[in-house]
Order: sequence, then structure tokens, then C-alpha cells
Amino acid sequence: MQALITLGAFLLTLGVLVSFHEFGHFLAARACGVKVLRFAVGFGKPLFTYHAKNKTEWVLASIPLGGYVKLLDGRDRSQDIAVEDEMQAFDQKPLWQRSMIVAAGPFANFFLAVALFSVIYISGVPQLPAVLQSPPENSVAAKFGVSAGDRVTGWQTLDSGAAPISGEFDSIPSWNALRWNLMDALTGESGFALELQDSNGSRFIKAFKADDLPKITPEGDPMKSLGLLPQVTPLAQWDELKLNPLQAWGFASHRVWLISKVSLRLMAGMFTGQTSIKQLGGPLSIADMAGKSAQIGWQPFLAFLALISISIGLLNLLPFPMLDGGQLLYDAWELVAGKRISISMQEQFQKVGFLLLISLSLLALFNDLQRYLSP
Repeated sequence: MQALITLGAFLLTLGVLVSFHEFGHFLAARACGVKVLRFAVGFGKPLFTYHAKNKTEWVLASIPLGGYVKLLDGRDRSQDIAVEDEMQAFDQKPLWQRSMIVAAGPFANFFLAVALFSVIYISGVPQLPAVLQSPPENSVAAKFGVSAGDRVTGWQTLDSGAAPISGEFDSIPSWNALRWNLMDALTGESGFALELQDSNGSRFIKAFKADDLPKITPEGDPMKSLGLLPQVTPLAQWDELKLNPLQAWGFASHRVWLISKVSLRLMAGMFTGQTSIKQLGGPLSIADMAGKSAQIGWQPFLAFLALISISIGLLNLLPFPMLDGGQLLYDAWELVAGKRISISMQEQFQKVGFLLLISLSLLALFNDLQRYLSP
């Protein structure tokens, strides 16, 4: 039964996220007057096909591990474009429209993440309070005198050498909110100030300058070195975070922005050696997390979908050929040089991009096998 739930959650995750990504491309293409030949969810043999009045072919295929939108495009040698349809071809559109169509897929994923988080916050979700445990010995928090039971109520990002200003702290409603702020500070190497309240109700401020923060390394745990960790709190004492739609959308947008920044820095760290490539996960990790979150409840599953949607959006914006980011890189070249990269050159880049993506996929799968099959 558990295996069926995991498989179902995995397929639902891929189906929803890939469809939404491709639907972003589809909507932008239609808005720019580009003819869409096919909208496909999955690969392989079609299970269901529908031909719309605008001649777009909608396909549900047998292998639900991706999808694509096929546009009318003069660069595609397999397409025979009629003269009357030439102005509806992707390659005939101005640069800004082509870039918008390409970028619409990743940004649809970010939009979906904000919408999913908003639904969670509108419905109301229990949140672990931002109450700190006793910091580990020799950690930064221990040296600064943080004690068990201190509750973080406010946050302020510090500029280099700046002192905290009373009254200008952002509210911290939960440990989860604090954790993402801390990860943003650690990965961005920026200082911060905390407004805290001790067990007696007294309020005070602790400032953590950029030079005080631990560095991120492949071997270490920066959160443990920092020493700001949550206290174990019974579920009955958790706070409910419930917001109105406008507040939820703003809070969710800020959360997606923070997660995106942290994720990008951690991804960049894999290429610089700052973070471990063992963190890279593949289909087994996604399936495992999908199944576990689905069994816990619909809110954890929506949160998981939001996180994976952000990851898909960021991954597709990487400047690799075969990804949306690679096409945007071509567009940037065209903007600067005033001419397009030749089709033959793009085909060569595509081969390199294919090898890079296959290598990353195999590495992610290898990490999965080590993580789940090693004794």
C-alpha cells in the first residue's frame, strides 16, 4: 500500500509540475500569436489525443516523466510551414516575445509555488514556535549568550558594519520562517540582528555580524555551528499561522523568493566546492519525499509540491543548452551582438548540453542509490 501511495504521489507530482511549466510556455506563446502544434504531458505512445479548433494537438502519453510544447518554428527542419502561417512561427517573432515565451515556463513554476503556499496559509497551518534550545558548546550563539527558552520575535538584516535599529524588525511568526532567514544570511554571508524574548518576558537584541557567521563547507553543518536551533515543543503548544488571502500571497511570495535565493547559492556552491554534490537528489528522492509528505497530510504534500516547483523553475533557468536558461543565453547574445547564433552552432551546443544533463542525471541517480540502497 505504501509503495502505491509513493508511486501515485510521484506521478501526481510530475504531472502537475510539468504540466504547469509547459502551460506557462503555452499561454505566453498564444499571447504572442505563436501557433502551438502540440501540448504533450508525458512521452512515448499517446494514450489520449484531442485536436482543438485552433489545430493544437493535446496529448497524454504513456510515460509520465516530462512533457513539452511544440511550437510552429522555422528552425525545425521537420516542419513544412505554409506561407500564410509564417507570421505565427516562433522564429519570426521579435526578441522580447521569444524571450518571454521561453521564460514563461520557469516563472509559471514560481507562480504555482506561491499559489500552493498561499492555500496552506489561508487554510491555517500549525507552526513550530521560534523558541530556541540551549545552543551547542562553542557555537556562535553560545558565545553571544543565547539561552534555552529564548524566543525570536523579530528579524533585521544588517548591512556591513551597521547596528540594529530598534522598531524596524520584521515579525518572525514561526521557526520555519526564522530558518529560511538564517539560511539566507548564511548562504549570502550577511549579518543580522534578532529581537528576542526570554522566559521572563524581557526583550533584548542580539546582533550577528557577517564576520561572526560560520562558513558553509561540504563537511560542516552551518546551522549547528551558528547554534540557533529550535526547542522541542509539544504539538499542542504550536502556533497556528492563518492569514487572509492578500497577506497569504505576500507572505508566500517572500517565502518563494527566500527559498529561490538560498537554493541558487547552494547550487552554485556545488560548482565551487562550497557545498557537497551528494546533496543532489534524483527521481528516487523525489518519489520518497512525495510519498512521505502525501501520507502525512495534504498540507505537507502541497508544501512539497511548492518546493519541487521552485527547484524545477530554477533548474530550467540554468544557462545550459537544452534548458530554458540556455535559450535565454542565446537571446542575451542576440541582444548584445545584434544577430542570432547560427542553427549549426546551436546544434553543437545542444549536444554539449545533452551530455551535461545526462551527467547530472546520472550523478543524482547515483546519490539516490547510495542514499536508499546502502546498508
